[in-house]
Amino acid sequence: MANLADEYGTDVEIYIKALTTTIHADTPTGASDQLHDLLEHLGLERHEYPADTPIYIWHTVPEHLDADEQKRLATRTIPVLLLAGYKVNCTPEVFDESAYRQAVQDLRTRAGRPAVRQQAPIGSASPATPARRTP
Repeated sequence: MANLADEYGTDVEIYIKALTTTIHADTPTGASDQLHDLLEHLGLERHEYPADTPIYIWHTVPEHLDADEQKRLATRTIPVLLLAGYKVNCTPEVFDESAYRQAVQDLRTRAGRPAVRQQAPIGSASPATPARRTP
């Protein structure tokens, strides 16, 4: 099995697998669990071979989505991965410019929002505690 992330020295290679319509996201051999977990959190499905002690791990965009939505999902992962410090390459056949711009805008909007403050209960002597945000 060819691993394009190993071949090109990237953290994630997003492309359409030859002779299929499946969008793959290859990660390098020995990639961190953190990267694999992030790809899953972003909506990609993890695959491992062999299943008992995987030597090869890759991700795919869910095939139940239509072709355009698959491309949009794959493209929306790119800004998140870049912001997390990963080196990403995506083939032009997959890349969706408008989905990328929207994902960047969404990240900027989330980053620019101030934390919501919760009001202290009446009669409480302690100041309001800022709400916790998860990245």
